[in-house]
Amino acid sequence: MGLASRLAVAHLECRGINPGPLLKQAGLSATALTDHNRISVMGQIDFLGLVSRAVADDWIGLTLAADFDLREMGMLYYVAASSHRLGDALQRLERYARLGNEALVMRIKKGPVCRVELSYTGVPRHLDRHQMECLALTFLRLCRQLVGQKVMPVSASFIHHRSGDLRAMKRHFGEGVEFDASADEICLDTALLDVVLVDEDPFLSDLMLKSCEEAIAGRLSNASPFRTLVENTIAPLLPHGEVGGKTVARRLGLSDRTFSRRLKAEGLTFAEILNDLRRDLAVRHLEQRTLPVSQIAWLLGFHGPSAFSHACRRWTGKSPIKYRRDSPTGLAMPV
Repeated sequence: MGLASRLAVAHLECRGINPGPLLKQAGLSATALTDHNRISVMGQIDFLGLVSRAVADDWIGLTLAADFDLREMGMLYYVAASSHRLGDALQRLERYARLGNEALVMRIKKGPVCRVELSYTGVPRHLDRHQMECLALTFLRLCRQLVGQKVMPVSASFIHHRSGDLRAMKRHFGEGVEFDASADEICLDTALLDVVLVDEDPFLSDLMLKSCEEAIAGRLSNASPFRTLVENTIAPLLPHGEVGGKTVARRLGLSDRTFSRRLKAEGLTFAEILNDLRRDLAVRHLEQRTLPVSQIAWLLGFHGPSAFSHACRRWTGKSPIKYRRDSPTGLAMPV
């Protein structure tokens, strides 16, 4: 629905920056945002990255999510807020989350703690940091507003890499924040699920359920490209040295044979997908100039810096250090 993009446009305008060129660069339409039309999820991810650099805010997702009126979420806000208990609201968000972002899948796993897992379908997860952080903080703020309490997660984890000063993240999510994790997940105290919501409204609840069911029936598709599904399975495994066709097939619930057949049917190989994924991530990690090359090698699942350096020369014709030095913004894509 473009909410994060609209918030980003307003943020730029408040700073006296014309959002037009950045929207164009991300392939987004200013008219579509103004008219609240649906936009490309990948375009929004790219736009948030461009805005982050334009305003020199590496935590732009948190900045945008920190204080906007949650009613701007539209029907998602009202279908959650009109529920009886927080547990009911989370179940509704699990079902209807894709009304706000068609790439977003939300899963609730109840146990000693309530695990709220966020993931993407049809969109490469490894290309994003800011949108996922924006989504996570928006979700947490919504929980706080619904129950009227300063809810803090038991823990929170993100697939993407972060290092250095993490105070901005810890201020919102507490000390138990982990990066380079195997899943994007927020863990809540299970007792919160039974808390009655401050704005419970059974009449509005019935209306919103009907509206959301009609919307989800008319808009959503369950299809997702197989390559993106494989990429999103590989990405969190890279830093843990667990990448292999057999491991990925098992995580997808496929036999080795079926996995190979699916790849072949789409003209793909596992080695090609892994290589392209590492290349894309390498470019993005090299953009973070304070991130040591040795750590990038680890994040990409290489056995050491020399193996990464060899791969970088194959991708770009340059060593990691020279590539970083020759790209003033760190954004030039490899040829």
